[in-house]
This record gives sequence, structure tokens and C-alpha cells, in this order.
Amino acid sequence: MKKLMLIINSLFAFSFLFAQETMLPALAQTKTIALTNATIHVGNGQVINNGILVLKDGKIAEVGAGVSTSGATIINCQGKHIYPGLILTASQLGLIEVNSTRATLDASEIGDMNPSIRSIVAYNTDSKVINTLRTNGILLANVIPAGGIISGSSSVVQLDAWNWEDAAYKTDIGIHFRMPSLLNRRGGRRGGFGAQSNVDPVKRGLEQIDEVKTFFKEANAYLAEPVHANTNLKFEAVRGLFNKKQKLFIHCNIVKEMLLAVDFVKEFGFDVVLVGAVDSWQIADILKQNNIAVILNQLHDLPAMIDDDIDQPYKTPALLQKAGVLFAINDDDGNSRYRNLPFNAGTASTYGLTKEEALSAITLNAAKILGIAEKTGSIETGKDANIVVSEGDILDMRTNIISHAFIQGRQVELNNKQMQLAEKYETKYGIK
Repeated sequence: MKKLMLIINSLFAFSFLFAQETMLPALAQTKTIALTNATIHVGNGQVINNGILVLKDGKIAEVGAGVSTSGATIINCQGKHIYPGLILTASQLGLIEVNSTRATLDASEIGDMNPSIRSIVAYNTDSKVINTLRTNGILLANVIPAGGIISGSSSVVQLDAWNWEDAAYKTDIGIHFRMPSLLNRRGGRRGGFGAQSNVDPVKRGLEQIDEVKTFFKEANAYLAEPVHANTNLKFEAVRGLFNKKQKLFIHCNIVKEMLLAVDFVKEFGFDVVLVGAVDSWQIADILKQNNIAVILNQLHDLPAMIDDDIDQPYKTPALLQKAGVLFAINDDDGNSRYRNLPFNAGTASTYGLTKEEALSAITLNAAKILGIAEKTGSIETGKDANIVVSEGDILDMRTNIISHAFIQGRQVELNNKQMQLAEKYETKYGIK
């Protein structure tokens, strides 16, 4: 009998350890759902008190204060807050699982010019990180490639899927150009293996930028030809930049790098988004004039330059908002693995942004930048029902307690590996 109980307990522990594998993607919505008695944060600055939100066939059917709930399954959200699903605008989610384990890294390709690389085909829907994001209200993510100078194309995924084909929300939305650093740092190794003491990093960086411009000029000439003897996959991959179906995401931080990014708008007419853009506040008027959007990668960080205010990263969103620059707030912290996105926005709301402006920076603004605003980013009739319900303010880590989440109307699982491990050891040590 004791042996039998030992086997049963062992099987239970084994199944518990791997329980996340039994969290299946939710089935398509079949019943109309009405979320009632909630404070609804639309995402565009509007707030509806004691509102009702009706979800039908994966879409937002109705939203307002006096909406009919006839025939719907009622979920009483008394005292709770409803938000659009949060959007992570630049991440390597599903491409990198454990930074220190090479076998789980699939974000980079060899070579400098890889515009034909597509991040979406490497996206791993079984990543254990994904479920930890949903429990913080993040339902969509832009998955970007790394490596080289032109890294490839990124795609937006929804975070409840069997495979990458199911996950794909909008594919190949833009090409990523990682601008070489033009900051000549002091120090470094001056001799021995790997030393490059005779190389001027700024000069080399400018040469690489010229190589990228030459590539785009050649691509433009190739694409202007009606017939090709041979197909050039790299040139074909950037066709969307020239016909405005894609955006050029330029990863850079300091002012002189961003001014060179402006040149790509003027010379090629590309739709440009700056990623990182730590010092974008210094040239906000220029960015506005050239219709350049900004993704602020990390607010919880030190400033880029030694003479910047120590809290400058916190103040930058408000300065961009004041200048009328379209911007989104992101989280690319390799330790927290993107889950602090709402709290980055919360920090910005204490340094000049209103709460609703901060929310827009991780919902509607993000959707506009990624080209999916017609489908998501705000709680408006006809858009996909990507919705989260929080017991309190979603931007505050003390009250960000997600009780319900819906992706295209499907109510998704809010458990994750970390919650399971916490419960496991709380039970073991009698904490609960």
C-alpha cells in the first residue's frame, strides 16, 4: 500500500511539474459575453464609468454605459477595470528562452545583411515566458530578429496559439536596421588578442551606414525593373519599404544616430520608427516634422549621456507627448523578460503623462506604430476583442491583478509555470 501511494504521489508531482504543457489554447468564442459594472479604459483617453462591454464572435460588439446584455453570458466586473490588451512593441519573445543556453537561442543569423530573414517562422509558442506575460495583461507582441546590421523582418503575434501560423497576427510588418554605434567610447583593450586600436569606430560606423544606403539604392533600382532574369531575395524582402506596406525600424539611441535616421526618410521616403531612441527628447520637433515614431525600449534605466538628468528616461515620454510625437513604451529587460511593460508606463505616468496617456503608450499608440490599429489597441466597436480585466490599476504592480483575459474573444488561461512553482512550495512548506 505504501509503495502504491508513493507511486501515485510521484506521478502527481511529475504531472504538476509539467502542468503548463496542459494549458491549451482557448477555443474560438461561441457565446456572447457581457462584462458589466466596470470602469472601462478605452485606450484613446476616454474612460467609461460603470460601463458594459459586449464581446461577440471574437469582436467588440458594443461598449458603453447603457448597453443591452440580452442573451449574453454575464461576467460581473463590479469594482474592476477593463483595458485593451497590452502590446509589447519590440521583443525576442519566443526566439530566446534562456539567454545562457545556446540551444534555446534562435534570434540571430550569420551575416550583416539579412533582410529576407523572417522572425515569425522561428517563433516558439511553447515558450514558458509567454504565459507570464498574459498574467500581467500583455496579449500581443512584436517579435523581432537580432544580429547583423539589417536583421530581417518582424511580425506581431497573439499570445495564445498552437504554432506560429496560429499566432501570426500581422506578419512582416517591418525591416529592422541596427545602426552601428557612433559613440566613440573611451577605454577598452589596446593590445593583445581581439584588440582593434587602429580602428576608428565612428568612421567604421559611418562606412557601414553608407553600405546600407547603397543596398537600398540597389534594391530600388532592382524593384523598378518590370522583369528580372534572376530573383534577388534580399531586394524582394524590402519591397514593402518602398510601397509603404512595411516600416523601417531603426535601432539607435544618441542624437547624431537619430539625425542619420532622419536622412533615410528624406532620401528614400521610408516610414521610419526609431527603436531605443534614448535621447529622442532632444530632437522631438525634428521627429514630429518628419513623421517619425519612437519606441522607448526601457524606462527603468540610466540615461545615455553622463550630463543627462538621472531621471531623464522617466521624463522622456512626457516630452515626446508634448511635442506631438507618436511613441510607444516598451520593456526589453533581459531579466524581467518583458513582464514589466505596464509598470514602465506607470513610471511615465508619475513623470508628466496622465494615466490614460501612459495607457495609450502601451495600447493604441503601439498598435498605430505596428500597423494594427484598425484591429486592436482600443476598446471600440468592431475591433478584435483583445481585453484584460484587472482588479485595480493595471499600471500599478500592487493592483495589477488580472482576473480575466480575452484574445479575439477567447478567454485565455492565466496560469503559468511560476505561479505553479509558488503554489507547489507554499504547499510543501505549509505557507498556505
